[in-house]
Amino acid sequence: MDVARWERVLNGKAVRVTHSINDGAYGGETIFIWDEKQQAVTYYYFTTAGFMTTGTATFKDGKVLTREVVSGSANGTTEVRATSEILPDSLHVRSEHFKNGEWTPGHEVTYHQDAAATLRFK
Repeated sequence: MDVARWERVLNGKAVRVTHSINDGAYGGETIFIWDEKQQAVTYYYFTTAGFMTTGTATFKDGKVLTREVVSGSANGTTEVRATSEILPDSLHVRSEHFKNGEWTPGHEVTYHQDAAATLRFK
C-alpha cells in the first residue's frame, strides 16, 4: 500500500509530498516549486532507494503531466513520465519508465483519502 501526505511548505511557496510503500519498504519525498526562470512547476524527488529525479509538471485538460530525469541507480530507468488525474474522491496516477531505449508501463495507483493511514520508514 502506498501512503502519501501532501502539505504546503516554505511559507506556501512549495508543496511537499512524502510517501511510503508497504510500511516503509520504499519511500520518497518530492518538493514542487514554481521555477521563475523556466516559467514552470519543477520538482525534485528523493528516494530511500538511493536515486533521485528532477522534473517538470504541466497541466492539460484537467490532468497533471509530469516528466522527470532519473539520477543514480534506478535499475536502468533514465526517465519517468506520468499522468495524474484529480477525481472527486481520489487521485489516479499512471506512469511509464524509459529503460533500455523504450517506454514501458510503470506503476498505476489510485489514492483515496484515509485519515487513519500512517507514513512509515524503516
